[in-house]
Amino acid sequence: MPSIARLENVSRLFGTFAALRQISTEFETGRCYVLLGENGAGKSTLLRILAGLLQPSYGKVFVFSGPGAGDTPQSQRGRIGYMSHAAMLYDELSASENLAYFAHLYREQRCLDPADALRSVGLDPALERPVGQYSQGMRQRTSLARVLISQPELLLLDEPFSNMDMGSARQMISLLGQFRGERRTILLTTHQRELAEPLADYFLTLEAGRLVSTVAGPRLMAKEQQ
Repeated sequence: MPSIARLENVSRLFGTFAALRQISTEFETGRCYVLLGENGAGKSTLLRILAGLLQPSYGKVFVFSGPGAGDTPQSQRGRIGYMSHAAMLYDELSASENLAYFAHLYREQRCLDPADALRSVGLDPALERPVGQYSQGMRQRTSLARVLISQPELLLLDEPFSNMDMGSARQMISLLGQFRGERRTILLTTHQRELAEPLADYFLTLEAGRLVSTVAGPRLMAKEQQ
């Protein structure tokens, strides 16, 4: 499969602290990659660099790249969707109002209709209650709809199952499984490896800023054995 993103000897320093240390890897189109590691291992930093929100201190990052070439994340932000720990929603607005606002920010590209984006994550667009009154699971779904509204090809999800009950987390996994495809790649971080196993093509483990292992997930291994 072609590569959708590539890192070459990427390091990121915060003062004298190295959050990432000489990371070299690439991500194929249409795959789901699950990033594992303890707090402080560098998972969130790696996602933020791929999202174009941080610059590497050393090394290079390419996205939507052909052989030996590629663009920077900063130049292709419209094709990248990033979901952070924070919901990044306006609590006093309804879900539909939030999505209408964010769709307005993408003036140069075709966005999903806010109602369609909410339905795609299992929410009722007619719900008028402010998102500040939503359960954690509903807020996470609304955040995912916000990310999806610009129809990104690269989805970067930082702990999308955090503070969710097991039922809501499994529903989120099912939704993400529906969104993956030939033109959409998912990278997500989680501390719940077993929860992400049905979705993961590869597990990448970070320790103290270093990429220490990349292993195929059960889903990909079963597919290759067919």
